[in-house]
Amino acid sequence: MHLDVRVGTGLVGDERLATLEAECARLMALGAKHVLTQRADGVNESCITMQDIEGNEFCLA
Repeated sequence: MHLDVRVGTGLVGDERLATLEAECARLMALGAKHVLTQRADGVNESCITMQDIEGNEFCLA
């Protein structure tokens, strides 16, 4: 199972990425790990892949 945590719904570009990065920082303070930041490429919007404290991956989208 793969979870997408909706954080930047309705946001685009730099505003979306800033919102995702802020949530990433909040979750890292709680023990999650940053895995990968995928920046918008004209087709797909930005998202951040993370791991919870048990190693399960999820995306901030």
